[in-house]
Amino acid sequence: MSNSSLTKQPLPAPKASARFQNLIAEYPSLILIVVLAILVLITGAIEPNYLSVNGLRSTLLQAAPLGILAAAQTILMLTGGIDLSITMIATGSAYVAANQSPEGAAIAIVLGIVVGIVAGSANGVGVAVFRVNPLIMTLAMSGILLGLFTAWTQTILAGSTTVAPFIKLLGAGSFFGNRVPYSVVVWIVVGAAVILLLRRTGWGRLIYAIGDNDVAVRLAGVRVWQVRISAYAAAGVLGSIGGILLAGRTGAVDLQLAGAFLLPSVAAAVIGGTSIFGGVGGYAGTILGALILSVLNSMLTFLNVGQAVQNIVYGVIVLALAWGYAGLTRRT
Repeated sequence: MSNSSLTKQPLPAPKASARFQNLIAEYPSLILIVVLAILVLITGAIEPNYLSVNGLRSTLLQAAPLGILAAAQTILMLTGGIDLSITMIATGSAYVAANQSPEGAAIAIVLGIVVGIVAGSANGVGVAVFRVNPLIMTLAMSGILLGLFTAWTQTILAGSTTVAPFIKLLGAGSFFGNRVPYSVVVWIVVGAAVILLLRRTGWGRLIYAIGDNDVAVRLAGVRVWQVRISAYAAAGVLGSIGGILLAGRTGAVDLQLAGAFLLPSVAAAVIGGTSIFGGVGGYAGTILGALILSVLNSMLTFLNVGQAVQNIVYGVIVLALAWGYAGLTRRT
């Protein structure tokens, strides 16, 4: 057989699985949008009233704080870290905001965010300076915060369970004919800031670089420990904002305020394509992940599925997608 005849033979068509993997890699957001649309239609078929303005508004009310908490996980996962204390930071910030609400909403919000800065920075110091594993450091911080606020609710924070009217307005209020929640506006502002920081600033490029190869970044002369501390401090601020919005949505605070959001905050980032190994992903996908989980939560609620089963579903999603993304990474 001649060489010319060999060159004319058509290449074998790629397998269906390979084509699907290439599609996911090339258009990840498109796939997520399709999944979101399908879930909305299925939920609407289960409960027709869900497709009303009120139904979609309730989903957005849940998605906003979840999306902000997931922003914190996204930033840290890009560095190869994670924050298991984010929900306790959110709860602690909400308690401080409630305690300071008689002094005015502005002071309450600022002091609530201070809790996130302090706790997040402490996490960063433990991870970056003392080289404590992020899982261990943030799990320990969660326990410390739980112990502190359990004691403080009986002493210096006693009776601090109601937040200021302005915080309630931000967390549960709406405008434009009671259609658009104010919390969504906060989420849009926060989301735009996170996307801008990650995509358009040197800090964002360092976040990706550290997650990809922190040794190379260190050899390039970058003080990696400072970047990590700033990332955990930023995550603490985002946790505080999410907790304050949750307090505004419920109108009051307790020690279980944000507890149910820990696994979903990680799941939203993973669904959005952020790698748990660092260096890959972005917040735009996390936004879609938060919306998908919020619609899924509504669907499971309409099916009378309890919180335990919902946690199982979230856990399966995280494991399946982490395994899938790891497989894609090995093939590329």
